[in-house]
Amino acid sequence: MSEKPSVIKRIFKKLWVILNTSRKIFLNLIFFAFIIILFNVLTDDSDKVSVPSDVALVLNLKGDIVEQKREIDPTAQIMQEVLGAEEEAPEVLLSDVLLVIENAKNDDRVKSLVIYPQTIGRSGLHHLQVIGQAIADFKESGKEVIAFGDYFSQYQYYLASYADHVWMNPEGAVLLEGFGRYPTYFKSALDKLEVTQHVFKVGTYKSAVEPYTRDDMSDAAKEANKAWLDQLWYNFKVDIANNRGMDMASFDESAAQVYAKLQQAGGSFADYALNLGLVDDLKNREQIRTTMIDKVGKGDNHHSFNQIGFKDYLKTVKPPIPVVNPMTDKVAVVVAKGTILNGTQKAGTIGGDSTAKLLRKARLDDKVKAVVLRVDSPGGSAYASEIIRQEVELLKAAGKPVVASMANYAASGGYWISASANEIWASPNTITGSIGIFGMFMTIEKALDKIGIHTDGVGTTDFAGFGISRPLPENIGNIIQLSIERGYNEFITLVAENRNMTLEQVDAIAQGRVWTGAKAQELGLVDKLGDLNDAVNAAADLAGLKSYDTLVIEKELSAKELFLRNLFETASIFMPEQQSAIEQAANNPSLKQHILKLINEYEQINQLNDPKGIYSFCLTCDAQF
Repeated sequence: MSEKPSVIKRIFKKLWVILNTSRKIFLNLIFFAFIIILFNVLTDDSDKVSVPSDVALVLNLKGDIVEQKREIDPTAQIMQEVLGAEEEAPEVLLSDVLLVIENAKNDDRVKSLVIYPQTIGRSGLHHLQVIGQAIADFKESGKEVIAFGDYFSQYQYYLASYADHVWMNPEGAVLLEGFGRYPTYFKSALDKLEVTQHVFKVGTYKSAVEPYTRDDMSDAAKEANKAWLDQLWYNFKVDIANNRGMDMASFDESAAQVYAKLQQAGGSFADYALNLGLVDDLKNREQIRTTMIDKVGKGDNHHSFNQIGFKDYLKTVKPPIPVVNPMTDKVAVVVAKGTILNGTQKAGTIGGDSTAKLLRKARLDDKVKAVVLRVDSPGGSAYASEIIRQEVELLKAAGKPVVASMANYAASGGYWISASANEIWASPNTITGSIGIFGMFMTIEKALDKIGIHTDGVGTTDFAGFGISRPLPENIGNIIQLSIERGYNEFITLVAENRNMTLEQVDAIAQGRVWTGAKAQELGLVDKLGDLNDAVNAAADLAGLKSYDTLVIEKELSAKELFLRNLFETASIFMPEQQSAIEQAANNPSLKQHILKLINEYEQINQLNDPKGIYSFCLTCDAQF
C-alpha cells in the first residue's frame, strides 16, 4: 500500500516537470519572436520617411490636443504595437502641430496644406485658436489651404474655417450647437441611498459641489456660467465670421431659425451649410480625390493624391532626441497640465512634489535665466498648489523672473499656482478665476442603519474613530468649516498681495466665480493677453535677455524609455475612409458618452488627495468642448 502514493507522487512530479518545461519553452518562443520583430523594425528601411516634391501636407490630427502628453508605460506601448492595437485615448502635442505647420510654410516641397479634422478629439478653444493662427500664417506663403470631411462638429469646423476652401460630403452636416454646461446632479439619488453629504465651502459661485447637494443648478451658478459661456461663444463666432467673410447675424441659435432655413434647403443639412456660407462646395470622396490629384498629382501608390500625413512629416522636422546647446542662456518652460494632486504624479497630471521638482531644477540651472509656467489646469489640491507656488517664490528670490502662461484654463488651484508670477498672460478664451475653496465628504451611517449595520465604541478624543460609518459631530464640522474659511482668506490674500489689490477688491471678483481671460484682464487678475510665445518673449525681456533658447523642462526619461518612445511612435496613413460606428459614436452625443461623462466626473472627485481635504478645484471649467 505504501508504494502507491510513491508511484502517484513520481507521476505528478514528472507531469510538473513536463508542464514547467513546456511553459519555459513557450515563454522563450514569445521572447525570441519579439526580438525578431524588434530586429526587423530596427533594420527595415521601408518605413523611412521622405517628403515628395509638390506634396500636400495633410493635417490629420488623431486624438486630444494637449500641452503635455500623459505618461504611458513603455511595455504597454510595445504590446499595442506588436498586437496592432489602437491607443485607447491618443493625444497630440500642440507644440508638434505648430512645429509642423511652421516648417511646412517654408518647405518648397510642400505645395498645399489639407485640413482633415475628422479624428481630432477634445480640445479647448485656445488650442484651436493657436493652431488656426498658425494656419493663417501658413497662408501668407501663398500656398493653398483646403479643408474637407464627411461632416464637421463645431470644433472640427472651427479649424476648417481657416482654409481657403471648405468641401463637405453631400450627405454631411456642420453642427454648430454652441457651448453649454449641463452637469448631472445626484442629490435625490444620494438621499434615497441615505448618504449624508457634508459640504464646506467659501464663495457664492463655488459650484463644484452642487451636483452632490442639489438637483439643479443654482441661480448664482447659472449667472456665472452664462457669462463666460456667452463670451466664448461670441469669440468663436467672431473668428468663424472673419475667416469665412460671414455676417455675425448668419449664425442660427434657435431651433426655429434652423428649421426654417432647413426647409428652404429641402431638408438637406449639407445644402443648409452651403447656403449659409459655411462650406464652399459639396464633394463626395471620389470628387475630392480627383480634384486633389489635379492639384498635386498622384501619390506613389496611384490610389490617391500626392500627400504626406502629419506624423510622417513631424518625423522629418523633429529630432528624436532633443539637442540642447549648453552654451546659451535659457528661458525654461515648465508645463503644469491636468488636475493638481498631492505628491509625485506622472506627466499629464500636476503633482505638488513632481511639478515643484521641475521648477527647482530650473532654479538650480545656472543657464536658466527666466521661467514660464505653462498652466492648463482646473485646479485640485490646495496643499499641492501651495507647494508649487512656494517654488515660484523661490525662483523669484533667486533673481529668475517667472511668467505664468494660461492655456485653455487656469482656474482655482490653476490660478493659485500662477498668482505669484511676475506677470500673468492668458488667452482671451482662457477660463480662469474660480477663486474659492471647498471641502466635501460623505458619511453612510444612515444607509448602513437601513441594513442593520452599526458602528459604536469608545475613544480618548472626539476625533478617535472618525470615519464614514459614523455621523459627523457638529464641532468637527465647525473645525473643518473654519479651516476652509482660513484657506479662502489665504487665497484672496495671496491674490491681493501679488495683484496690488485690496482684500475687498479680490473678494468681490472671487467667490469661486469663473471668468474668461479677456474679462480677467479687465478685472486685474491677468496682466496681458497672448500665447505661449508671447509669454516666453516677456520672460526674456524681464530677464534682460537679447539672445536665448527655449528649454522645456520635463521629467527625464531613461535611455531605454527614450529609445522605446521614439521606436514605437507609429505613423498614420491618410486615407479618408468611412469612420466606424465606434468612431462616429465618439464624435456624437450618445448614451456611451453620457456614461463616460459620469465616470469622468466621479474620477475627478475620487482622485483628489489633499492631506487636509481642502480643494481649490473648478469642475465647471472642463465642460465646453
